[in-house]
Amino acid sequence: MVRSIEQWRQLQRKVDRVARTKGLYPPTSRVAPSRLGPNQRPPIPIGPCRGLRRRRPVRHPRVFFAVSALALTAVVGQRFYNQPELQVDTQAPETIVAPADALVTDEQSTEEKRRAARNGVLRVLTLDGAANEAIEQNLNNLFQQATGLRRQAGPFPFAPTYVLSTATQRFLRSASQEDWEAIEAALASMDQADANSNLANLLIQARNLTPAQRQVAKEIWTYRQRSTPEEQADLEDSIDSARRLYQQARANLTQAASRPVAVPNDPRLLELTDAEWRATQTALRQGAQRMIVQGIMPGLPNELRLRAVQAQLDGTLPSQAEPLAVQILNTALQPNLIEDSERTRLQAEMAAEAVEPVTVAVSAGEVIVAAGEPITQGDFVLLDHFGLSQRRLNWSGLTGFALLVGTSIGGFLLVERRWHGRLRQQDYLLLLAMGLSAAGLNVVGVAVYSLPALGLLAGSFYGPMIGGTFVGLLTVLLPVGMPVSAVPLIASAAGALVCSLTAARMRSREELALLGGGVGLTQGVVYLLLTLIFSPVSPSAWFTIATGAALQGIYGVISSVLALGVNPYLEHLFDLVTPIRLAELANPNRPLLQRLAAEAPGTFQHTLFVASLGEAAARALGCNVELVRTGTLYHDIGKMHDPQGFIENQMGGPNKHDLIDDPWKSATIIKKHVSEGIVMARKCRLPKEVQSFIPEHQGTMRISYFHHQAEARAADDPTLTVKESDFRYDGPIPQSPETGIVMLADSCEAALRSLTDATHEEALAMVNRILRARWKDQQLVESGLTREHLAVIADIFVQVWQQYNHKRIAYPKAALVTQSTPQAGAAQ
Repeated sequence: MVRSIEQWRQLQRKVDRVARTKGLYPPTSRVAPSRLGPNQRPPIPIGPCRGLRRRRPVRHPRVFFAVSALALTAVVGQRFYNQPELQVDTQAPETIVAPADALVTDEQSTEEKRRAARNGVLRVLTLDGAANEAIEQNLNNLFQQATGLRRQAGPFPFAPTYVLSTATQRFLRSASQEDWEAIEAALASMDQADANSNLANLLIQARNLTPAQRQVAKEIWTYRQRSTPEEQADLEDSIDSARRLYQQARANLTQAASRPVAVPNDPRLLELTDAEWRATQTALRQGAQRMIVQGIMPGLPNELRLRAVQAQLDGTLPSQAEPLAVQILNTALQPNLIEDSERTRLQAEMAAEAVEPVTVAVSAGEVIVAAGEPITQGDFVLLDHFGLSQRRLNWSGLTGFALLVGTSIGGFLLVERRWHGRLRQQDYLLLLAMGLSAAGLNVVGVAVYSLPALGLLAGSFYGPMIGGTFVGLLTVLLPVGMPVSAVPLIASAAGALVCSLTAARMRSREELALLGGGVGLTQGVVYLLLTLIFSPVSPSAWFTIATGAALQGIYGVISSVLALGVNPYLEHLFDLVTPIRLAELANPNRPLLQRLAAEAPGTFQHTLFVASLGEAAARALGCNVELVRTGTLYHDIGKMHDPQGFIENQMGGPNKHDLIDDPWKSATIIKKHVSEGIVMARKCRLPKEVQSFIPEHQGTMRISYFHHQAEARAADDPTLTVKESDFRYDGPIPQSPETGIVMLADSCEAALRSLTDATHEEALAMVNRILRARWKDQQLVESGLTREHLAVIADIFVQVWQQYNHKRIAYPKAALVTQSTPQAGAAQ
């Protein structure tokens, strides 16, 4: 099928070239548009089959559509039958007094309050065991990473604390090379003056050292004074080793920070003593357990969580380790509270049940509403209770609704004539019945939920434009004519539009079933979005909203399933042809086709080749390919009444007509395959559109062979009279492009099969002669096919013939013997 404008232009150029070469254009088509005379029209452009002139069924639209408008108005306009004249927010025409004491429950206000209570309930949260395990796992992973990094940094303290204090050892490990060189220079100066300690103290005071550097230098110099050279060398080695290991561990700590769950890039991790680190781990485990039991809400800001962690760890670990511990625990934590949907639902229902009914009390003789005052909801409840709301038939509203229905029907007819143009009386009746059924279901409150089923049926029966228009008009009429909820209506309409726009593309019941799942998903998502947009609720009501969305999805699926169940019955009852039904009828395992293949095998092979020709031509012209395929398979089933009366089934045996030797009887046998075929098709309940291929593929063509025989005998025997009607089929001639294509394919099939070594040009010339003969015989005047289309069809037929009769390599006899020898040996 043509899928783009460019492809269509290429096809038109090809058609123009072929048609002009073969002389198929009428005279006016050879005239340039700028040179056309005042009474001349430009040539008709070739377009898809939907633009071809088709037969139109006999209809009586005025009476039927008037009755349809009245029926829809009467059934759908339920809102206007018992409508109160005194409604909320209208002004009271007079002062109305209560005739008796009454205590009336305001159902609408009560339901609104219960809905508000249900939506405002707080969510019930519970601990998530999986999240708790993940927190503990994260904490253990962080401890393993931290312990490994500390092990890389070496033991700390790396020297006894009586030699060097913990603070000095911490400074020595993390000091920069410049700081360490400054300390060594100071120590060298002090060593030169160690004989006089006062001089050494003066040198230390004079050096340009920071207080921390001065303290380190003092402790090292003091240790040197009381230790042996060997002990001094051991200390220096320990300091160098600790500094080297620390720098390596510090670099690894920076690299480890890129992991998903990594220890903080904080050097204080390497500066804690082993005892401090053990105490920190113990405090972190206890703090994590307290945070888990307390619970962490999803969406809790990080700042608040940090403050909670600090509060849990405050005073439980060494002060120098607290900032690091807060970071480690915050990294390990994650939300561990989830909603307990069942308990939340129960709490919401309890909150709704706890709402007291809203009641309105009035005493006898008390004024309900004064003249000229607006009527409130409470006033209306009392007025309606006492029967004072003046409920009656709203003629003005019903008349306006009737005008809306009539306008909708007019718009539907415009769309139908533009995009379809072939609806029959029973098609309008079916659409009317579906519309009335949607309104009738409002009695049980499920009118809106029927829209997906109606969309699927209308879309699969009549295509996306008719189906989409039908659903759109119902979506407009239903809320105007009867009280329905807006959000479910729009959600169902969205699902129905998906059905109507895509159902015609489905080619199997399985695909339609999958479409039902997509409809349910669409309906649920639209319901959820609309609920959140028009009725903002607290997070605690998410369960109620999600449940409603899930139910909407289930309704959509159920509606589609019901449509699938009803679909086959409607197809048979209203004689509808859908792609799925055509595909089922084209199944070669159908009993009638199996009979044809067994009883008339030659006719069956003829049918297959005609189907190939017809399908290719229909696809090129944008016609209904499925209808052409199915109609072709059944167009010659009538030949089963006498298979030997047709040469393709004689298989080289004697020709039955030679034995009969009567052209009139032979013509009767040939013509009978049409009438018998119609009988068989009706018995098998084939759709009328498929049945039409049986008589229309022959039209009113003349049975030329036997007509010529009869004329020859009449020339020899003057008593014989030859009536041309005896040798012509009864018709009708093709009434649609599809049956016209099959007529041409059937006419060209035998001629194309007879060609063996013909060239493309020779085959095309022969096909054009046959098509021109059908055109001159007035067989195609009601099919909608033009001479321009015939040029395309001829070219397509020859292409298909070439595909069937492709050349093969002629093997030499020696090669054939050589090839057959190994096979024979293998068989032996």
